[in-house]
Amino acid sequence: MNQAARQITGGDMREADISLNGTAAVCACEGVLYLPDSQLLAVSDLHLEKGAAFARRGMLLPPYDTAATLARLQAAIGRYNPKTILSLGDSFHDRKGSAHMPPAYRQALTAIQQGRDWIWIEGNHDPEAPVGVSGAWYAEFHTESLVFRHEPSRQPTAGEVAGHYHPVARVVRRGKGVRRACFATDGDRLLMPAFGSTTGGLPLDHPAIKPLFDTGRLAAHLIGPERIYSIAYSRLQA
Repeated sequence: MNQAARQITGGDMREADISLNGTAAVCACEGVLYLPDSQLLAVSDLHLEKGAAFARRGMLLPPYDTAATLARLQAAIGRYNPKTILSLGDSFHDRKGSAHMPPAYRQALTAIQQGRDWIWIEGNHDPEAPVGVSGAWYAEFHTESLVFRHEPSRQPTAGEVAGHYHPVARVVRRGKGVRRACFATDGDRLLMPAFGSTTGGLPLDHPAIKPLFDTGRLAAHLIGPERIYSIAYSRLQA
């Protein structure tokens, strides 16, 4: 790991330093994964324009999700200053999201992208390349010892980083249960938390998630307002 990476990650309670299939990575309380050696920042399940997608179906949500998500993403990018940003699928909530995005949001996204390589990964909500925004489009992306894809493989896959399931975990502290979005990893593969402002989640013992991991080595890195809480799977509450 280079000196710049050590300066970023050393002793910061907002981060959990992990080794993922031999690759150094940082789980950050902003909900992003950072690879110091590649200077790549990954984010998953932005679900931009979710409110607009629901409105097109006659279901009204507060129309502020895209603005809030982009503001949080800009803050995370500002802290790490990555060379490359990878959006790990379901970047837009539906096929029309990018085409119908209001000009103000499009301009905000374009400003975030300036001066960086941007990678879009195909998701189940957005199976086609976004319209009117820059960036490369891939079904999956390989770097270092890792492979980034939106939906995790059902087979054991060392080095896989996926999203899709929006993992959450629950712990009890001082008699109170706390449920948080989390990174989930056993050191071989990792599930990313959903970054979007209006996304739900599945617990780690859900049948879609639990079989993906060696639960004896599984840890949840829960996202708190100002720090990451790293908890072994065996200590989590149902």
